[in-house]
Amino acid sequence: MAMVLDKVVPFGRSMDEYIKIFNLTNADLNKRIVGVGDGPASFNAEMTHQCKSVVSVDPLYQFSGDEILQRFNEVVDNIVDQVKATPNDWVWSYHKSPDDLRHNRVKVIQRFLSDYDAGKKSNRYIVGELPKLAFQNQEFDIALCSHLLFLYSDHLDYDFHLNSIGEMLRIAQEIRIFPLITLMWEPSQHIDKIVKHYTSKGYRIDIEKVEYELQPGGNQMLKITRNNVICNS
Repeated sequence: MAMVLDKVVPFGRSMDEYIKIFNLTNADLNKRIVGVGDGPASFNAEMTHQCKSVVSVDPLYQFSGDEILQRFNEVVDNIVDQVKATPNDWVWSYHKSPDDLRHNRVKVIQRFLSDYDAGKKSNRYIVGELPKLAFQNQEFDIALCSHLLFLYSDHLDYDFHLNSIGEMLRIAQEIRIFPLITLMWEPSQHIDKIVKHYTSKGYRIDIEKVEYELQPGGNQMLKITRNNVICNS
């Protein structure tokens, strides 16, 4: 895949963040989960440590752990300095400060890297990207997508969102996407059309408030459930 590492900001999130971001219950955590665009999240490593079932998919996984860490080290201070320059533009409820944010991101990538090689060998970290995934129909119970769809609405058009969501629903009974705002902290222009489209197809749509918030207004998650419908997404 033609991913260029020096264009990537490899920030990942922890299992605790995933639980809050996606309103995951204990029952949810015991289901078959796929994380789409997980990057260097420690969710897979932490879940695997608890003997739970997770597969992560991301084009980032074509690179070695050393390459991912090098890129992380190249960008982390610059990103955190930008946040420090605008501290009042962020919500410090989960991460308590810019330095705490940095500490948490370092902790996450270290946990990810400690599991990465073993996870690749056991096919828990798979190279792939939306809108086409190499999984079987309904292979998973839940597909999670964090900080990709809707966030990059100004770069990824409606058709990309529609096709990507359709693909996630092909491989999973239920999908959850966070956040629902763009990089400019505005509600995504694609949300209403997506909701209308899948409502008309007979899917159950829920927009849920979540505990996690870093971008102001970025505290909602979209859940789409198949409801055992048989239709073309």
